[in-house]
Amino acid sequence: MLIAAGGGLALAAAFEPIAWPFLLPIGVACFALATDGLSVRRAGLVGWVFGIAFYFTHIYWMRDSIGTDAWIALSTVESLGYGAVGLAMPLLRRLRAWPLWAAAVWTAMEGIRSTWPFSGMPWGRLSFAAIDTPVAPAVTYVGMTGLSFLLALGGFLLAALLRPGPAGPGRFAARLGGRGSYLVAFAVTVTVLIAPAVWPYQVEETGTATVAAIQGNLPGPANNILYDARGVTTNHLRATEQLADDVAAGREPQPDFVLWPENSTAVDPFDDSVVNAEINQAVEAMGVPIVVGAIVGDGEDHVLNQGIVWDPETGPGDRYTKQNPVPYGEYIPFRDVWDPQFGQLSLITRDMKSGTRTEPLEVGGIAVADAICFDIAYDDVVTEQVAAGAEMLAVQTSNASFIFTDQIEQQFAITRLRAVEAGRSLVVASPNGRSGVIASDGSVLATAPPRTPAVLNEQVALSTTLTPAIRLGAWPGRLFMLLSVCGLVLGAVAYRRKREDALPPEVAVARAEPSTPAPLPSP
Repeated sequence: MLIAAGGGLALAAAFEPIAWPFLLPIGVACFALATDGLSVRRAGLVGWVFGIAFYFTHIYWMRDSIGTDAWIALSTVESLGYGAVGLAMPLLRRLRAWPLWAAAVWTAMEGIRSTWPFSGMPWGRLSFAAIDTPVAPAVTYVGMTGLSFLLALGGFLLAALLRPGPAGPGRFAARLGGRGSYLVAFAVTVTVLIAPAVWPYQVEETGTATVAAIQGNLPGPANNILYDARGVTTNHLRATEQLADDVAAGREPQPDFVLWPENSTAVDPFDDSVVNAEINQAVEAMGVPIVVGAIVGDGEDHVLNQGIVWDPETGPGDRYTKQNPVPYGEYIPFRDVWDPQFGQLSLITRDMKSGTRTEPLEVGGIAVADAICFDIAYDDVVTEQVAAGAEMLAVQTSNASFIFTDQIEQQFAITRLRAVEAGRSLVVASPNGRSGVIASDGSVLATAPPRTPAVLNEQVALSTTLTPAIRLGAWPGRLFMLLSVCGLVLGAVAYRRKREDALPPEVAVARAEPSTPAPLPSP
């Protein structure tokens, strides 16, 4: 359990804010070593200890932003996934090439907990720690899921090489020779991970666009978007008008479109005449479309979180609706069965509906794949829009609730890696941080300090080239799910056979031979 807890903490340190990615394979190796030689139930318990140490640390920002109860509940649910992998380890250890099967099960677990229960929680996938490392370019070829698998495989192979063996004179050479296949596999895995850094996938540039991201800042408390919702819109109007003045004076280039963040209008702009007028004023000042982040009513019981293309001539038009609302943050699951009226949950009076759009937005003649806040952590949101022809990516986010925590840096790292995976430039706008402009190789072209008004007006590359990761789509996840099922079935058979072989001979014979039935009584 100590090894498991240490491994979980090491894995957490691989992510922001510490961001020591070299600890990632060490954390996975500790998980494998800690569960080695245990029964199924004990390995499951040790795996859960690993998950507790990792996840409670990894999303500690939720305690300070949302609440201790939400932090404990979510961390506990997510940590159970690592307990499930722990349960599987004694079965998979019975198979040849067990690190391969273990990596598939680990990756499948990440996929399941990223989508279930409800919309899941993708935070903590191994691939999300890879930005600013030599292995980051590999995500262009294999996607987030494939990169997680390769990183997990490297960690399990490291554990196979480090696994203690018999000691004594001449035993070291024997152990090294017995593990030669693992050494070769480890070298091949490292080569596959690093090779794309030497030969990166070339994305053809088909044009350029100038895009302005507006970070208007929040009036009042920096972590409460609803403290003065109309004031937030006013701040973004002022920043946009300042940009329009700079463009008119020749200090800034004319953007092709402007990106406002999520919750730049936290009240319905179609019901609130003041907010509606301010948006029209901003669009008229710029003379180009503004993608407005708006909360829009959908009847008495529901709302929509949308990115709305607001055109200077035709007004509001094309829309993207957030696909992954946060359960117990933006909607209450099974409200008809349980309708909580206490704490922060009592503030959720209307449930947010999920969007289903898979086509990019058309913004000023540019095909833009939009994602709203946590959407960027889900594979299908960006992949489907890029496959449908998106030339660049846009992220509208509202991290005000997390502005004093490390969540904003974790999300920014995921956002950068998503740009690499898609081979697209990316612009992210947030009300008060962290906004930025990111190139297709993940490098940051411009960023704004948190909790300050800022305008990022940058030229970005456009492309229609589909990377191998986009072409693969959801198939890596399906493949690893299938491998996991096969590995668990084969491992269960081998595990049962091993336990039967370990029984005393008289017990094994008694189990193998059918017992003689008792004679029936005579009439």
